[in-house]
Amino acid sequence: MKIRLALSAVATLALLAMPVYAQHGGGHGGGAGMGNAHSSAMHGNSGKTSTGSGPKSPAELLSHNTRLSSKLAGLLPTGTNLQTASQGFKNLGQFVAAVHVSHNLGIPFDQLKAKMIGPPKESLGQAIHALKPALNSKDETRKGEKQAKQDMDDSKES
Repeated sequence: MKIRLALSAVATLALLAMPVYAQHGGGHGGGAGMGNAHSSAMHGNSGKTSTGSGPKSPAELLSHNTRLSSKLAGLLPTGTNLQTASQGFKNLGQFVAAVHVSHNLGIPFDQLKAKMIGPPKESLGQAIHALKPALNSKDETRKGEKQAKQDMDDSKES
C-alpha cells in the first residue's frame, strides 16, 4: 500500500511538471527557425514583472522600449498599435521577426499573425510557406530572426 502511495505521488509530480517543462523550450521541434540557438534576448522574456509573477508580455516589453517600438512602427502600416499587434505572440523575438518578415516580403502583417497565433498555430516558417509558397521559407525565417535579434540588441545600447 505504501509503495502505491509513493508511486502515485511521483506520477502526480511528474504530470504537474510537464507544463513547466514545455514553457521553457523543452517542446521545440525541428522545422524552420533557430532551434536551440534561441537566446533569452531573442525570447524577450528575460525580465520579470514587478510582482515577480512571470515573464513580461511582448506588449509590456515594447511599452518600455521606445527605441525598438519606433523601429517597428516604421515597418508596419501607419496607425498600427504595437501593443495590439503584439498580442498573441509567445515572446518579443517572435513578434519582431514576424514584423520584419511581413515588411520584407510584402505579406500583410495581420495575415502572417493570424497564421502564427492560429488556431492552429504555425511557426514563422510554416506561415511564410502558406502565404508565399514559391519562396524559401527557411531562408526568409532566418533573415527575419537575424533582423529581429539585431533590432533587439541595438535597442539595448544607449
